[in-house]
Amino acid sequence: MERERILVVEDDAEMGRAMSQACDELGFEPVWMRSYTDALKAAELSDYAMAILDRMLPDGDAIDALAGLRASGRIGGILIVSALAHAGHRVEGLERGADDYLPKPFAPEELRARIKAMVRRSAPQGGNDYLVFGKLEIRVKARTVHYDRAHIPLSPKEFELLLYFATHPGVPIGRMELLEKVWNLHFDPQTNVVDVHVGRLRRKLDSACDESFIHTERGAGYLFGPREGG
Repeated sequence: MERERILVVEDDAEMGRAMSQACDELGFEPVWMRSYTDALKAAELSDYAMAILDRMLPDGDAIDALAGLRASGRIGGILIVSALAHAGHRVEGLERGADDYLPKPFAPEELRARIKAMVRRSAPQGGNDYLVFGKLEIRVKARTVHYDRAHIPLSPKEFELLLYFATHPGVPIGRMELLEKVWNLHFDPQTNVVDVHVGRLRRKLDSACDESFIHTERGAGYLFGPREGG
């Protein structure tokens, strides 16, 4: 049986071998690239359960490749591993489209745990690749959103945010929960990152739909579910 692939992007030989070994031990086939230019090419040729990216590569910061990797529609999730470990670097990586951020150095067992968690989160919810709410359709694997068959362009983080809302319909969701589950931050960075992204997502949905999907619940956070009058 053909194994699922994981795209490994790392220019350091020792670290690249360690990452590839972790993937292999978990039953995945590692595809190892040493630049983000080669990673973008590889992303067009195959499907990947996820990608693991070092930031500082010979042709620049891999964070600049995140949008291109997402646009390929062939990668389930993205984990950044980097010696740039300050909280600001982590927030930047997550805001630019990464799903998780692991500072270097790290223990092999922690990398394996992150890989397993990433693959589990990126898998279609309930074995279903489509989440449908009336005319709104969320295509999980392709990471695209459509309303009445018209495409709604979202940034990677806006899609992650919508997906989290859509897998918890009718349940009030607070700011800290979103920081933990969508941004993978277990601390408050003292920014309005959640409010800004929710606001942008809500405006995009409201402008494209004839019903409203994201609602503010006073004292509780946000609630997802279709209501007339977007």
